[in-house]
Order: sequence, then structure tokens, then C-alpha cells
Amino acid sequence: MTVKVSDQNVLTQVLKPTPTGDIVIASSHSRELVKQGWKGTLNNLPACYLTGMLLGKKALSKGVKNAILYIGKDHFTSRVAACMKGIVDGGVSMPISEESLPKQERITGQHIAEYAGTLKGNQEEYNSRFSAILKNGLSPEDYPSHFEEIKNRLAAGRAAEKPAPKKAEEKDEAPIPAHKEKKKEASAKEKVKLPKEKKEPKKKEAKEEKRKEKKKAKGGKSKKK
Repeated sequence: MTVKVSDQNVLTQVLKPTPTGDIVIASSHSRELVKQGWKGTLNNLPACYLTGMLLGKKALSKGVKNAILYIGKDHFTSRVAACMKGIVDGGVSMPISEESLPKQERITGQHIAEYAGTLKGNQEEYNSRFSAILKNGLSPEDYPSHFEEIKNRLAAGRAAEKPAPKKAEEKDEAPIPAHKEKKKEASAKEKVKLPKEKKEPKKKEAKEEKRKEKKKAKGGKSKKK
């Protein structure tokens, strides 16, 4: 298992090493949490845990039951540990020390809710600190309950519910006024093409015929002479 935490997102993967290179068995990105209804930040401890749990579910469905962490030269941080905790809770066994795991209240986002409570007196600072999640419709005080909601959804393998699109036949259509209906009929009649009438010979062609006749007449007179 590998974990990459950037300034905005988290990427976790389960890889299988081979002589020709690593094969990706399962992959999970924190942006996928948005599809599950997640409104929080995409690279904090709660997001790392949920991304790991999502990876655990995917890996388990591919037959992966055990994994080990590989981070190369990167540092082992609390966010990496949160991802490991998530994949273990997702059903994949991994060797990890309980002492290295973040506290449960930090994984659930309880510390975020408590910090938000201290800023309630300073609305400007409050709005500035939590502008992103407030824009998503999440109050920072509700972080723990929102975390549990998404966690339970991932554990049950349920997708976020989306409102069903309205069927075309169910759309409310206003009746067409009588005067507009008459206009439609009139315009439809105008569009009906009448049979084309035979065109009369063009003036140019008529003149050409007369010129030829005169030429013939002159030619006849010259022969008589």
C-alpha cells in the first residue's frame, strides 16, 4: 500500500510488485469522497481515513486480504496512519502499532468542531477559516456527525443518493393560447410547396431566336443577287 498526501488531495494505492514493474490492484482518491456526499476538506485526517477505508473496500473486492505499507523516502505522518486505519477498517489486514494511530477524536474531526466553537465570537475569522466547507454546505461544528454519515455509507457499500431526474412526460407544459395555435396552422400552410409552373422562355433566348431569323433572311437575299 502506498499513500501520497498533497496540499489538496490524498491518493492511496494497493500495488503488486513484479519483475517488469508494479501493478495497481486498487486505487482510491479523496476526490471520490465527493461522489459519496463528503463536504469536508479533501486532505485532512478525516478525509485520509475515509480514503483509506474506500481503498480497503476496493482491495477486498479484488481478493486482497493483506497489505504492507510502503512510503519510500516519505515521512510517516499522522495522515498516513489515518489512511492505514481506514484500510484496516475497510477489511484489509495490515501490521500497524496502535500507538502510531491518531486519536479517534481527530479522525472523526471532533477537534475541528471544537476549534470552530472557539471562533464563534469572531465571525470574520470563522468565515475565513472555514470558507471552503461552508460553501459546500457543511457547518464545521457538524464535522463529527458528517464523518460518521460518510463512514457508515462506505462501510455499507452504499452510494450517495441523488434526486431522480424528472421524466419528460411528467413535465408541466402550459396550454398553448388559441391565437398562437392559429398562427402555427397558418405558418404550416405557408410552408406547403405549390407545384412549380412552367417557366416561359427567357427574353434573352427570344432575342437570340429573332437575331438568327434575321441572319437567315439576309443570307437568302444575298444568294438571290
